[in-house]
Amino acid sequence: MVERLSGRAPAFSVEFFPPRDEADELVLWRAIRELEALDPAFVSITYGAGGSSRDRTIRTTGRVVQETTLVPMAHLTAVDHSVAELRNVIGWYAAVGVRNILAVRGDPPGDPHGEWVAHPQGLTYAEELVRLCRELGDFCVGVAAFPYGHPRSADLDTDTRYLVRKLRAGADFAIAQLFLEAEDFLRLRDRVAALGCDVPLLPGLMPLTTPRTLAKTVELSGAPVPPAVARRLEPWADDPVAFRRAGVDLVTEMGQRLLDEGVPGLHFYTFNRSKATREVVGRLGLVPARA
Repeated sequence: MVERLSGRAPAFSVEFFPPRDEADELVLWRAIRELEALDPAFVSITYGAGGSSRDRTIRTTGRVVQETTLVPMAHLTAVDHSVAELRNVIGWYAAVGVRNILAVRGDPPGDPHGEWVAHPQGLTYAEELVRLCRELGDFCVGVAAFPYGHPRSADLDTDTRYLVRKLRAGADFAIAQLFLEAEDFLRLRDRVAALGCDVPLLPGLMPLTTPRTLAKTVELSGAPVPPAVARRLEPWADDPVAFRRAGVDLVTEMGQRLLDEGVPGLHFYTFNRSKATREVVGRLGLVPARA
């Protein structure tokens, strides 16, 4: 999969979460089909805390392999799983043809900010999960990166050292959690480079179509809305059409800045919707000519 990110032109990728019910499944597959036509570098399927959506993640990932032309990347977390269970999941992915895994430690079920407790027969760190994937097959392995630092890290320097350890454990790339200004990602990239690590880092973006998506970005990033972003979006909080226009413009401009800085691609968090992502990648010229 890394080959798809190292071509002459930048690429884009998208992230979905597994459906909760049949109605969600219809929405998800509509988005998958709409984005399939644009030939993303890969599509990732998330994995709920504590394995809460493990079966749906596996089923959805299997369908992507069997029914589409897309390159799937399956998420895998260490939460509430023994090493034997993790081996089984990794083995199932290999059996259905999945060669790409995003290895993340994961959040505690119920309270993402609660105390993290390892399974008695499980793993404690994401770097251990990276090594397990490497031991079990010829996988392309990704890890998560945090522009503002992981909530449990003491400071940015400590967080960066942990990220580099994950990368050097055998990861091929990292995907950054959400941020609201391009500089925040670029400074993360600088910190990693300063430690002598040149593994590709992908910025994660989410089109800001509603105040709810802005609030979700703030929640997932762990950082407040920057003043420059607030000045552009807050005047339109009660005007859905204008807010969407301003939010999509802002994310498009941020994406262009990152492309100008040489990122290998942009990773889009979609909320299982495709329209805004299609707009942004189209405006940025990221749709391959063959699509």
